[in-house]
Amino acid sequence: MKHISRFTCLALIFSLFSCSEPTLPHLEQIKKRGVLKVITRNSPATYYESSDGTAGVEFELAEAFAKSLGVKAEFIIEDDLKKIIEAVSSGEVDLAAAGLTITKEREKQLRFAPAYQIITTKLVFKQGKKWPRNIEQLNGELRVVAHSSYAQELLELKKTHPNLHWSETNSQTAEELLMMVLDETIDYTIVDSTELDLNRRFHPELAVAFTLGEPQGLAWAFSLTDDYGLFTKSIEFFGEQKALGNIAHLNEKYYGHLEKFDYVGARKFHQATDQKLEKYKDWFVESAADDIDWRLLAAVSYQESHWKPNAKSATGVRGMMMLTLRTAKQLGITNRLDPEQSIIGGAKYLRKVLSRVPKRIPEPDKTWFALAGYNVGWGHVEDARIITQKQGADPDKWADVKERLPLLQKSKWYKSTKYGYARGSEPVHYVDNIRRYYDVLVWQDEENQDLPDEQPSDPMELKPSETIIAEADTKQPDPNNKIVD
Repeated sequence: MKHISRFTCLALIFSLFSCSEPTLPHLEQIKKRGVLKVITRNSPATYYESSDGTAGVEFELAEAFAKSLGVKAEFIIEDDLKKIIEAVSSGEVDLAAAGLTITKEREKQLRFAPAYQIITTKLVFKQGKKWPRNIEQLNGELRVVAHSSYAQELLELKKTHPNLHWSETNSQTAEELLMMVLDETIDYTIVDSTELDLNRRFHPELAVAFTLGEPQGLAWAFSLTDDYGLFTKSIEFFGEQKALGNIAHLNEKYYGHLEKFDYVGARKFHQATDQKLEKYKDWFVESAADDIDWRLLAAVSYQESHWKPNAKSATGVRGMMMLTLRTAKQLGITNRLDPEQSIIGGAKYLRKVLSRVPKRIPEPDKTWFALAGYNVGWGHVEDARIITQKQGADPDKWADVKERLPLLQKSKWYKSTKYGYARGSEPVHYVDNIRRYYDVLVWQDEENQDLPDEQPSDPMELKPSETIIAEADTKQPDPNNKIVD
């Protein structure tokens, strides 16, 4: 009996010592398991599946951050903002990279890294409907995403505008609410400027009524109760990414061509895709072959001629692809006004310019450089790249060269270049336009594809994070403002 008591005491002592072992810091736990758990939203502004694989600003940043830590990123997809905040606060995930706006209310619950992007908040209505110029002129149903920064902003506005009413939804995303505005199911919604820009290229009828509040930052969020190890690493990471120009590069990649919106031009392009494209599509597909995306070739052609076979300019370029006589002869094109020949010639010339882009430059920048060369001549693009390098920026990044191309119009700069003066701002607009047209053609092509009906998965086999469940929030800040599911 005495022996048993001693054994029990030893076991208790060992147990106490085991329990008192210090817990590993959060950063060390992540490195030990080899995985960084990141919660994000399925959105074109954050994380989404494209034809080329997973994409999105938040996706690329989180992947790069995980790599800098020597681990892999694991993404948990959740569209409910309340659940995202709860997952971070509880330590269920390591961080949220979900396009979260920094607000005073959220700073009471979360610790934010430095803002990587500045956005503005837009109230959206449908083009052709009565344009409300301010909050007082709203006359219809306004619906926003529940627990969003927009909902918080409306609560503040309610204090000075007591007649302001709106509803909130857990079951619809910002993108879905924009579609409801188009369908006239609701009259207004509120989204950030990036969400609007990404959707308006496909739906030009989405119009901005006015901007609410001041510009705000988007940032990653961490738990307030967590130690500062991972958070400090994120500050270092964003500092490095900014210094290297990678943040600017990402913003250019996803949003650079969307900064200027032309409603009339966008509508004309959508109409042209309905009325003209089918007539020439086979020639674009055949000429593009396997090495060029036919939709890119079609976008170039629209930028050049608006798909007009007889297009001519005062400078002597002609046809669907607006080839010069000299270029046409070099490419073996005998009739520039023949649409098939012109498209074949344009594809050949684009290949020629692509072959001159240094192989070390990755996509999509390689294509943007080639398009600039198609427009202004590769020699002038090389001049701009040299200027970019002299100024300490990266000559292999389109975002950096894009800023320097307009310098070719100034004597201070073009006098020292090999190829001299060029209207350097033109290739910048040229590439931006083609990128917008290309985005629309890709979207339309994917929308038109007949996808097989998918059988619903067994819900018992799904992970909780993969099942989005709409939950009515019974806590309503105002009896006139309701949660909609």
